[in-house]
Amino acid sequence: MTTELKSPFLQEAQARGFIFQATDLAALDEAMLKGPIKGYIGFDPTADSLHVGSMVQLMLLRLMRKHHHTPVALLGGGTARIGDPSFREEARKLMTAETIQKNLEGISKNIHQLLFSGEAHGPTPLIANNADWLDQLSYISLLQDVGVHFSISRMLSFDSVKSRLEREQGLTFLEFNYSILQSYDFRELYRTQNITLQMGGSDQWGNIVSGVELIRRTEGQQVFGLTAPLLTTSSGSKMGKTAQGAVWLSEERLPVFDYWQFWRNTEDADVTRFLKLFTELPLKECERLGSLPGAEINEAKKILATEATALCHGREKAQKALATAIEEFEKGHTGHHSSLPVKEIETSALENGLPAFKLLALTAMTTSNAEARRLIRGGGMRLNDMAVQDEEQAITLKDFVEGQLKLSLGKKRHILVRLKP
Repeated sequence: MTTELKSPFLQEAQARGFIFQATDLAALDEAMLKGPIKGYIGFDPTADSLHVGSMVQLMLLRLMRKHHHTPVALLGGGTARIGDPSFREEARKLMTAETIQKNLEGISKNIHQLLFSGEAHGPTPLIANNADWLDQLSYISLLQDVGVHFSISRMLSFDSVKSRLEREQGLTFLEFNYSILQSYDFRELYRTQNITLQMGGSDQWGNIVSGVELIRRTEGQQVFGLTAPLLTTSSGSKMGKTAQGAVWLSEERLPVFDYWQFWRNTEDADVTRFLKLFTELPLKECERLGSLPGAEINEAKKILATEATALCHGREKAQKALATAIEEFEKGHTGHHSSLPVKEIETSALENGLPAFKLLALTAMTTSNAEARRLIRGGGMRLNDMAVQDEEQAITLKDFVEGQLKLSLGKKRHILVRLKP
């Protein structure tokens, strides 16, 4: 039976599909009706950019701000030194302090763009780093303080732990401590900033519940946990993963046009759901667009792509990506003013004819010659929208029109290759 919610934040979160589990949804609803609260989500710096898989969490924080609650992004500068084992097949590789710092700077840019931009009104978002307190901990003091409140048998019962223990890789003691540190984070944020809600993906449920329980035991207070579903597409593939790799939020990792194209290629059955989750369009408009018949659904996909890209990269770049797509794919133009990503190569590289597979590698469309050969054999490469059948096909100056050619890999990746002046 669906809980009848009264607080505007939870009402909209439920209507848009953000709510999967909650420790006490009725009590959280009541607390939000009494006045604004603070809620946080943690982001570990496992790379120098977040990817689309983090967008649900970022949109939840934006939604909190819209409804006048304070969103808090917690950077995992401390927990990154352990690595979250939740549902992973093997332990994460430990990172150096320099790598962690570089990654923190990268994901901070993503978070600032998503939380501080746009037309959102409400409390100013907060950003914290758990290294500020975790790096100061004494191991013996930590054991005395919180160790007594954690049951090994209960921790072993979490699905995220059981899934690892069932594999031959096992679970290291280092990783086993992750849940304790995440719980400590929640208590620290509760004590110092009166943060009473932790949110995250459903893979974080066990860790979140542990934090709620720790605060109940040590502070005698009720706080709340809420998870969003881990998304897959209608065809069953993991959200944010493509044949070319992760869909990064940083423009340095993935060109804006490619980001726009990712959303434009949404499966028909996912359009309504993704409009609700990844744009801030009114719910009725999401329903209308998602129910457009036949080929008209492509117009809804353009709106989804443009709105999602505007949140991540700004409205101007999103509109430019839309204009490029219309120009490139609907009108068939590839003019010098196209906003497709550009790669420049030396004229001398083409004097004796450059094999097609080497062009892919030279322009960084692939990471190796072997990968380039495999993709061409699979029919994935096109030059000026013409399929390349032979991986050894010689690319010469004659293939360039006014000093450039359009190079495509699959349906989503497109660049202009230009000759260096």
